[in-house]
Amino acid sequence: MIQSNSAGHAKAYFAEALNKEDYYLDDQELRGRMQGRLAERLGIDGPVNKEVFHHLCDNINPVTGQSLTPNTRENRITGYDISFSCPKSVSILHGLSNDDHILTAFQESVRQTMQDIERDSKTRVRKNGVYNDRDTGELIWSEFVHQTARPLDGSLPDPQLHAHCFVHNATWDEAEQKIKAARFTDTKRDMPYYQEMFFKRLSDKLMDGGYQVRRTDKSFEIDGVPQRVIDLFSKRSEEINRVAKEKGISDPDELSELGARTRARKQKGHSMAELKANWRQQIDALGPDDSGEGKRIVRHAFVLDKGALTPQICVDHAIGHGFERASVQSERRLLASAYRHSIGHQSVSLEQVTTAFQADNRLVHVEEKGRIVCTTKQVLSEEQGMVNLARQGQGKLKPLYDKAPDVKLDGQQADAVRHVLTTPHRVSIIRGAAGSGKTTLMKEAVDLIEKSGKTVTVVAPTAQASRGVLREEGFSEAQTVAQLLADPKMQQGLQGQVLWCDEAGLLGTKDMTALLEITTRQNARLILGGDTRQHSGVVRGDALRILNTVAGIKTAEVSRIYRQRGEDYRSAVEDLSKGDVAKGFETLDRMGAIETIDPLRPNDQLVNDYVDTIRKGKSALIVSPTHKQADSVTDAVRQKMQERGLLSKKEVSATRLNNLNLTEAERSDWRNFQAGQVILFNQNLPGIKRGSRWTVERSTEQGVTMQNEQGQSAPLPTVKSSHYDVYHKSDISLAKGDSVRITRNGFDQDKTRLDNGQTMDVVKVSKQGDVLLRNALSKVEYRLDKEFGHIAHNYCVTSHASQGKTTDEVFISLPASTFAATNAKQFYVSVSRGRDRVRIYTDDKEQLLVNASEMGDRQSAIELVSRKYKSTDLVQQRIRDDLNRSPAVKEKPKEVSKKPRLKDRNYEPGL
Repeated sequence: MIQSNSAGHAKAYFAEALNKEDYYLDDQELRGRMQGRLAERLGIDGPVNKEVFHHLCDNINPVTGQSLTPNTRENRITGYDISFSCPKSVSILHGLSNDDHILTAFQESVRQTMQDIERDSKTRVRKNGVYNDRDTGELIWSEFVHQTARPLDGSLPDPQLHAHCFVHNATWDEAEQKIKAARFTDTKRDMPYYQEMFFKRLSDKLMDGGYQVRRTDKSFEIDGVPQRVIDLFSKRSEEINRVAKEKGISDPDELSELGARTRARKQKGHSMAELKANWRQQIDALGPDDSGEGKRIVRHAFVLDKGALTPQICVDHAIGHGFERASVQSERRLLASAYRHSIGHQSVSLEQVTTAFQADNRLVHVEEKGRIVCTTKQVLSEEQGMVNLARQGQGKLKPLYDKAPDVKLDGQQADAVRHVLTTPHRVSIIRGAAGSGKTTLMKEAVDLIEKSGKTVTVVAPTAQASRGVLREEGFSEAQTVAQLLADPKMQQGLQGQVLWCDEAGLLGTKDMTALLEITTRQNARLILGGDTRQHSGVVRGDALRILNTVAGIKTAEVSRIYRQRGEDYRSAVEDLSKGDVAKGFETLDRMGAIETIDPLRPNDQLVNDYVDTIRKGKSALIVSPTHKQADSVTDAVRQKMQERGLLSKKEVSATRLNNLNLTEAERSDWRNFQAGQVILFNQNLPGIKRGSRWTVERSTEQGVTMQNEQGQSAPLPTVKSSHYDVYHKSDISLAKGDSVRITRNGFDQDKTRLDNGQTMDVVKVSKQGDVLLRNALSKVEYRLDKEFGHIAHNYCVTSHASQGKTTDEVFISLPASTFAATNAKQFYVSVSRGRDRVRIYTDDKEQLLVNASEMGDRQSAIELVSRKYKSTDLVQQRIRDDLNRSPAVKEKPKEVSKKPRLKDRNYEPGL
C-alpha cells in the first residue's frame, strides 16, 4: 500500500492504463474498472474513464464539477495504490493457459479483499470537541489488471498477473451526509491481515480448479511448476533485489517504490499470443529435468491429502506463535497468522477460522484506540502470579544493616547501595541508565553484603553478560540465569543468601517468576539491576518494568551518566534515558552528530568515517536496526578496509549459520522447512544427542526427514519443537584483521568454551579454511574449523546485539529503509554505546525523529485489561490498588465495562 501525495504523480503512473487505444492494440493489460460503494453512489462505477480518474485525483466531483471533499490542499493525499500480485507459479500457469479461469479466480479474490478494506473504511470526526474516527464503509477505487511484469531493457516481459487498485482519498460520511477525506492509518497497519485473506481466497479458488497448492515463506506456489521455471521468469524481481542491495533498501514500502522508480517502459506491439509463444520457447530451452517428464516441464500435480487440518488447529497455531514473544497482540495479526496456516487446506475456510478464533475462550479481547487487541487468560495469570510473588516478599526480611554503613561512592550510586543494604523487602530493583556506573555500584554493594556475612550469587540472562562482561569486571563466578534454573545444587546454595541478577531487563515473565519462586523457597534476597528503557528480551513479558510499575517494587534510580566524556554527548544520552527523545535529538543535532546522506549511496560517508577512526587506533562499532542493513554496511566496510590494507587480501570461505528465529509453533510446521536447512538440537531425544547438527533432506506432508554428519537419516520430531533451532546455511569470508563475534555458545577445536556475543580478531587463516582467533583483552586464542558456523563479522550489529557493549566511537546507520524497526529503545541503546563520539547517518532527519519517539514498550496483559486512565501513573497506581485487595473480592471494576471494552464474556476479573 503506497501513498500518493500528488495528483500529477497518480495521473502519470496510470497514464498508459488510461489510454483507450492501448486496449485494442495490446492485450497485456485489461481495461480498468472503477469500483466501490461510493462509485455506485456517484454513478461512475464501471469502465475507468480518463477524465473521471483525473477529476478524482484533483479532488473534483466528476458529476457536479464541485470539490469532492471539503478541503483541497496543495500537498493533499491523492490516494493509495494497493497492489495485489499472484505467486509466480500462478502467473506462469495463467500465461500458458488457453482460457481465463485463473484470471477469474484472481480478480474475484482481489474484489472480495477490496470489499473487506472498504467495509473497514473510516473518516475523521473533528467537530464539537469530538476527536475520533467514524466507520463509513464506502470507498471508490480504480482497478487496473496487468498480465506481465515490467520488462528489463532489451527483453520481453515475464508473466506476472497482478493488479493495482488505486483508492481515491474519499469516503461517504452518512452521519454528516457528505463526502469527506478517508482515514487510511488503520488500513495500512492491517495490510498483512488483508494480504493473508487474499492469498487464502486465491489458493482456495485454485484448489477448487484442481491445482495442488504448497505454502511458502511469503505466500504459496502451485505444485507442478518446478523452481527453475519460477526462477526463469523472475528477472524483474532479481533486478529489483540487486538494486535494493546496492542501495541498502529493505523496507517493504521502499522496495515497492523502488520497483516503480526502476521500471522500464512497457513494450508496445506484443500481443499475449506472441508472448505465450516466447515463454514456451524459453521453457523448452531449459531442456528436460530429472523428473522423467521429458520436455513437459510444467506438468499437472496430483491432488494429495494433506491431513486433517481444522479451524481450531489454525487458531492454536496463531495463539502459540503470537504469544511466544509478546503478551499482547493485535486481533488482526493473530487472525492473519491463522489464515496463513490454513493455506493449502481448502476444507478450512476463512469464515470457519474467524468463527473458531472468536469463540476461543482462552482469549481476552479488548477494544483499544479503535482496534481490538488480545491477550490470553494464561498470560494474564502468569503476570499476576509473578506480581503477587514479588509483593508477598515485601517487608518479610530483616535488613542486612540496621544503619547504612559508610559507602565509598556518592550521589545516586551511594543511595542505591544504601537502599539494597537497608531494605526489608525480598525483592529490590536498581534501575541504572546506560553508562551510569551500575557495575561500579554493584561491586561496592556486593563487598558490603559479604561483610554482613552473606554470600552473593551473581547471574545474568545471557552468556555475553555473565561470562563476558561480569567476569571481566571481577565477578569471576558469574553464571547465566539458565544455569541457575537447571542446577538444584546452585539453588540450594542460595539458602538465606543473596541473588543478584544483572541486566534483569532482559528477563521474560517465566524466568523472572522462576527466580522469585527460588528466592522465596530458599528465603533469599533478590536484587535486580537493569534498565527498562533499553531492549527487553525476545521472550514474552517485560518483567522488570512490570515489577516496578504494576507490582510497585521500589526502585533505586541511577541516572547520572559517566560513560560519555563530552558534556553535550552525556546530556543527550541522559535525556534519551529519561524518555525525552525530542530534547536528546535536538542536542545531538546541535553538536553535529547527525549527518545527512545520499539515499542512493547510504553507506559511503559512514564507511569512510569508520575506517578513518579505526586507523587511528580507536575502538569503534556501527549499529543499525535491521540485519539486512547491517549486512550491507559490513560488506562495504570490509571492501574499504581491504582497499586501505587493514585486511589481508587472502580470504577463506567458512560456514555461517543464521538462526531463522522461528517460534515453537513455526518449528512444529513441516511447511516451514526446506532442504539444506540445518537443525541444531538443544536437548537429548531418542537417537539424537544434544548439540548434534542435522541437515534437512526433504519436507513433505508426511514429515521432515533430516540427515546427520555421519550420513544417518531420521524424521524430525516436530512435536518436540522446543528442543531444536533452525538455521539457514551460508558462507562467510574471513581474512587476517577481521573483527568477528560468536553467535552461539560452543567450543573450539581444543574444547575451549566460546560464549555467545564474544568478540575477537582474526589473526590467521589457512588454506583448509581453519581460523585462528584472539581475544583482544585476554589475549586467549581459539582455533575454529571452517564448519564451526556460529560466527559473524563484528563491524555493524543490531542495537540488540550492541547492548552491553562500550566503544570509543559509535556510528549509527539509519537510512529511511530502517525506520520501521526504529523506536526510542533502539535509538537510546545505539546512541549510548560510545565514550567519546556518536555519529548518526540518515537521509530523512525529520521522519527519523518521529520514529525514534515511538517508545517501543511491549504492553503487558495486566496493563491491557486494567487500563482506563490516560495517565500511565494513574493506571499503574490503580492496578497496584486492585492487587492489594483480598483475593476473595470478586467485584468487577466499574470502569472496565466502559473503555477499554472487554469483548470476552468469559473474562473473570479475579484471574
